[in-house]
Formats: sequence, C-alpha cells, structure tokens
Amino acid sequence: MKTGVTLYQTTSGLYRRVQKLMGNRFELTILAQDEEKAKVSLDAAVAEIQRIEKLLTTFADTSETNKINALAGISPFTPSPEVYELIARSRRISELTQGAFDITYGGVDKSLWNFDTSLKRLPSAEVAQASVRLVNYKNVLLNPKEKSVLLKYPGMRIGFGGIGKGYAAERAKLVLQQLGIKSGIVNAAGDLTAWGNQPNGQPWTIGIADPDAAQKPFSKFNITGMAVATSGNYEKFVIINGKRYSHTINPKTGLPVTGIKSVTILCPNAELADAMATPVMVMGVKVGLALINQMKNIACILVDDQDRIFYSDNIRLTA
Repeated sequence: MKTGVTLYQTTSGLYRRVQKLMGNRFELTILAQDEEKAKVSLDAAVAEIQRIEKLLTTFADTSETNKINALAGISPFTPSPEVYELIARSRRISELTQGAFDITYGGVDKSLWNFDTSLKRLPSAEVAQASVRLVNYKNVLLNPKEKSVLLKYPGMRIGFGGIGKGYAAERAKLVLQQLGIKSGIVNAAGDLTAWGNQPNGQPWTIGIADPDAAQKPFSKFNITGMAVATSGNYEKFVIINGKRYSHTINPKTGLPVTGIKSVTILCPNAELADAMATPVMVMGVKVGLALINQMKNIACILVDDQDRIFYSDNIRLTA
C-alpha cells in the first residue's frame, strides 16, 4: 500500500480507502474476504484511476488530451483507442444535449472566470460570448477510419472535467469485478457507482445532498447496479447583488447558470450520469426534465433556486 494511504475496515468484510485522485477525493468501498484481498484489489483499482488520469489530465504535456490540444488547427492526432472512443461518446452526448455538454469548454478564457470573493460583477454578454468563441463540439473532427482527432481551429482545447471522473469510476469498478469483488462502491467526488449489496444483504443506501447544507442529505434511496452523479451550485459559487451564480458556465453564452441549485442523475453507468448532470443544470428544469423523460433507464432529481423539488417521470422521492 502507498505511503499516506489508509485502508479502513468499517464492518466485518467491508473495507474502504480514501485517496486524492484526479484532483478529487475518491472513496472506494468493497466487500472482501480478508484484508490482503482488499489491499490487492484496491491497489489495482487506484492504479487504474491513476492510469486514466495520466491519459486525460490537462496538467501534463505528456497526456493525450494535451497532445490533441497542442495540434489544434494544425494536424490530427491519433490517440489510444480508449481516448478516441471517449471523445466519440462525448460528442454524442453533446449532440443529445444540443451543446449543453461540450468537452471543448477547455478553450474558454480562464482569466474571465475566477470564482472567488474577488468577483464583484459579471462580464457583459458580449465579453462572455467572446470568451466561448472556440467552444463548439462540432469542431472536434473525428476520422473513424484513422481513429484520429483534429481540433479545427488554433486555440481550441478539450478537457474531460465533465465526464472523466465518471469514466474512471466505471473503469475502477470493472477492475474490481474482474478481481472477484462482488460488491462495492466507487465514489469519485460525488460521482459514484455501486454494485452488489451490503454485508447484511441490503442494497447500498445513498443520500442526496441538501443544496443548502451539503453535509446533510435531504433524501436517501437504496441502489445496486446503479450510478449517481450530482452537479450543484452549493460548493463553488459567487453572490453578486444578492443573487447566487453557479461556477457552472453555459458553454453557449459564457455566462453562469442560474435557476437550479442541484441536479442528481441516476442511471446504470457512472460515465453517463457524470456527463448528464451538468447539461441538465444548463438546460434548466423544463427542458432538462423533458430530455431525461425521453431517455431510457435514466432518472433525474432537481432542486431549483426556490427550493422546489422536481423529478423525472420514473422516480418518486421519500423523505
């Protein structure tokens, strides 16, 4: 086990590891027959997450993400099949959400949005629009034959902040399952996937954070073989003239999202749950729910700025 990483045995047979990965707090909980099996399995899962981080990070020139970005407007780059397929899936989600999800958001002017207490006013609509001039998923050109990626214009950048943690959670789960772990949870900073049951044979109990008291759930439910992801304005925001503005930016306008405090997505896959949470927040209650209600095997819970709770047709909340 790596130095500084602790393995906790929470109950008989249940082991948990908490570690900072991909710049976020990951919590992996598994049911294993003994501590040695737990260590070996969790080591493998963590190694898989670290491998994905090296592929996708924008903080290392050697990552495939940055190699694609460095050639923007110049020439195509052929990434690993894994990264190519992740980009292809990201483009499909962009089309599904009409651009509310967009991995080319990496091209936004970072100097414009500095969500700390120094931000006293919003930029003008014109300035905000200019900041997202290079944000357009349609300009990510994929060559299915060569499996190459070209960003059409110089200065374009892609990033996987809206889908990477969910993808990593799914990959970690797969590694654990291949090692014979029949029950567990991989929680990637709130984007989680759960399979199997607790030691008592019951499904895992998951809480939905209260947007006004993030450490306290306002509702809970039991899941197995499901993933959950939440996007909210309660962790990072600014208040200007008494109004709260989310750190989530609409990729079409360059302005912060308003109107929704949190969106929780439930579906069988953590990658999809992660990718859908933010665009539903961007789309708003009416349009977001309409989209979710047209999709199979996916559900949604929203809390708006007036603390009203909305949910998709296939879900009902209990206090």
